[in-house]
Amino acid sequence: MKEEKVFMPKSGYLFLFLFLLGIAASVLGIVYLQDNVLLLVASILLGVFCLFFLIGLFVINPNESLVLVLFGAYKGTVKNNGFFWANPFYVRRKISLRARNLDSDPIKVNDKLGNPIMIGVVLVWQVENTYNAAFDVDNYEHFVEIQSEAAIRKLAGAYPYDDIEDEDARITLRGGGEEVNEELERELQERLNIAGIKVMESRISYLAYAQEIAGAMLQRQQATAVVAARTKIVEGAVGMVEMALDMLSKKEIVELDEEKKAAMVSNLLVVLCSEKGTSPVVNTGTLHH
Repeated sequence: MKEEKVFMPKSGYLFLFLFLLGIAASVLGIVYLQDNVLLLVASILLGVFCLFFLIGLFVINPNESLVLVLFGAYKGTVKNNGFFWANPFYVRRKISLRARNLDSDPIKVNDKLGNPIMIGVVLVWQVENTYNAAFDVDNYEHFVEIQSEAAIRKLAGAYPYDDIEDEDARITLRGGGEEVNEELERELQERLNIAGIKVMESRISYLAYAQEIAGAMLQRQQATAVVAARTKIVEGAVGMVEMALDMLSKKEIVELDEEKKAAMVSNLLVVLCSEKGTSPVVNTGTLHH
């Protein structure tokens, strides 16, 4: 990567005063020296010279830069703010140094498991090296857009959307948070270095399954949640039944044979695991009837 050179131009106010003074002298010469052809021609040439060199005046606003090229040779970049003058033969190109946002539209890509997903990013960037931005790429703004999309595709292909299908996944796009964003920022910075672009921040702004599989994936997530919830309910119910049997046995409230224990366990599990409220049946007889 070639380093940019800082160019220090001359004060524009001084040269403006000199040029205006030269133009005034030229006008006076044309008016009062018409009898002397040589001085008249000199006055006209002085006026033309001053008018031509006025082209060298330019203004640099805050957070702007001006790349100067003379006959194909890079001469430097002006980054100071103010009113300046430089050789009028310089070809000048302004490049903004302000921070810019890129809010990409969601694009369809495949995650690590091949599932189609929609993903979009927000990128904050600015030009850091004006030489690279001006000469190493054709259009650095378009370059940022294309490379951002390429980085998104690479990131999406490196991680699964979630850990439902890949339970061993340590990082997922949906749950990775800062780790995924940091990886995206590193990937973008590597790609944009050639254009002299500094990545200030990057974040995933949109993440969802593609429309054609969104319904099926939602049903799968709901089924997984239901299974997990029922598993917890069953584990709790078994624990409560076990505790009830232990307490009945320790306090010798009632003696139950294996058949009665099995019936009691079955009834308790039905009551505890049922999705709807159960109506109790009161036994007014003995345990054997």
